[in-house]
This record gives sequence, structure tokens and C-alpha cells, in this order.
Amino acid sequence: MGKGTGKRTGRWLAGVGAVLVVALGTGLGVAFGGTAGADSHGHGRGRDPQASGVDGRDLAVLPGTDYLALGDSVAFGYREPTTVPAPNYQDAASFVGYPEDVAAALHLKVTNASCPGETSSSFIDASAESNGCENHVSSTGQVEPGGYRTLYPLHVAYQGSQLAFALHFLKTHRDTRLVTLAIGANDGFICQDTTPDHCTTPSELDPVLARITKNVGIILRDIRDEAHYRGQIVIVNYYSLDSANPLDNAATAALNGAMDAGAKPYDVEIAHGHALFAADSTYSKDDECTAGLLTQLSSGGCGVHPSPAGQSVLAQAVEEAVHL
Repeated sequence: MGKGTGKRTGRWLAGVGAVLVVALGTGLGVAFGGTAGADSHGHGRGRDPQASGVDGRDLAVLPGTDYLALGDSVAFGYREPTTVPAPNYQDAASFVGYPEDVAAALHLKVTNASCPGETSSSFIDASAESNGCENHVSSTGQVEPGGYRTLYPLHVAYQGSQLAFALHFLKTHRDTRLVTLAIGANDGFICQDTTPDHCTTPSELDPVLARITKNVGIILRDIRDEAHYRGQIVIVNYYSLDSANPLDNAATAALNGAMDAGAKPYDVEIAHGHALFAADSTYSKDDECTAGLLTQLSSGGCGVHPSPAGQSVLAQAVEEAVHL
């Protein structure tokens, strides 16, 4: 995700949810809320002579093996400037996301390549518009240089796109057994900020969801076919900011459904972050903020990013999806 506020994000989610009430009945073209198919194969299976006939589920995640985490600010462990304690953006190690929690629990060697503000397009092409990773979209809708990665260190330094780094990493770290990916929320934030109806109409929303699906497919196709990676891939689903709000839940389902649909052909598992966040907020009136799962702001209320407790919940979702 990018560096927005909870209020800003809530407006977009509510608007998307309202659109989905209509769109779900008219064939939006995205598999909402489904589990991406470990039963769907092809797209490069068996091309690696060393892994012929082996799919990702057959390669157990073992202690001491490599783990590559990919995504946006959620995977990075980003916290808003007004969180308490105040974040130190110069020290990447001070940001702990679910990848670090997963690595500690499963005794893996994590490489976290995520970038705050990454979109599904900038993940593939670093010059494409992001929501503050390497560039940002101005108030006039123009892509301008400057973002988190140009100002502050990431968990790992690299040139070019996150996808290019991932492919190089997987080709040179053949003991990698786990890759996680969460991407797409920033596509929606940009749509909210740059369209007349703030991404709350089918004509504005549908292309965003379709682009997420397409780009996730490109990312995983290259990971499977070009890098010849045959280990496990886990898609980490986003969470709702307010599980008590049906429109919020519908919007989250749309985003997750777009991501899951693109991943479906590539032998993946789903980490159900949405479901676990909702379960953990049950005794807080389905309010993720009150439950302590979101970043706490010094001005009061919550941000849109997971708190340490929220990151632990996402880590649990990943761990439940992994085959040991």
C-alpha cells in the first residue's frame, strides 16, 4: 500500500463496495473471494530438467532454506509518519513485516524485496506509475520522479524493477523454497486519486481489477517459466479495514479476487489475511482499529497499515498456507 490515511482509503473502499453490488450481478470478470488453484497446472511445468514432474507443493519449506518476499508497504512493514513510536525511515531494519515474522517462525533466510507504494505495473517496470515507490502521480495525473526508494533504503538494495530482482534472485538462489506476493492495493489508490468518480464506477474500477489480474499473471509466469522456480508460492490476501462494513468487505474481496485470479494458473496457495483479520477483531465489534491490528496514529485513530499485531496475523495466514 501507499502512504495514505485511513479516511482516504475508507472512502475508496466504500465506493468500490457500492459498485460491486451492481458489478457482481453483471459479470465483472474477476473470481471474487476464491482460492487460487493448486489444482490448475501448466504454464511451464516440467521445463526445468531438475524439477520435471514436480510442482511447488511437493517441495517442502525446510529450515535454513531461502524465502523471497515480494510486494508493497504491507510486506515491507511500513508505518505512517505519525505512528507511535515515530518511524525511522533511514533504518530499514526497524520495519518488521510479516515476512520477518514468517522467517523467524519457520527458521528461513528471508530476503524482503518489497517497496512501499509499489503497484502491479511498477513491480514489472520500474518506470511505470507507482504510488510512491520510485515515482508518484501528481495532482494533475502526471507521473513524476521521486518516491520512498529514492529517499530511503529498502530491506535489500537493487537496481531496476522488483520483478527483475526476483528473477535474478531465484536463478542464483536455487535453495529457495518459499515466495510470497501481495500487490495491487496501490493500483486502486492511484485510480481513486486520478479519476473523476474516484474509482467508484464500473468504468473506472473494472480496468484496475483487470490490470491487477493481468500483471500478477505476468509476474508469476516469469517466476515459473523464466526463473524455473518450482518452490511454493503464497499469495497474501489483503485485509479489511472495517470488517463490520459489508461494502469494505466487498471491496477487499474484489482486490483479493483480482490478485488470486491472476495467480490461479501458477500452482499457488492463498494466505487468507482477510479472514484472519476479521476473526481477530470479532471481540472488538469487528473493528480492526480497536482490535489493535492497524497502526496507531498520534493524532488518534488508525492508519491503513498493519500494526505489529496485524503483521503477526498475516504471518499466521502465510504459515497456515505453507507446506512443511
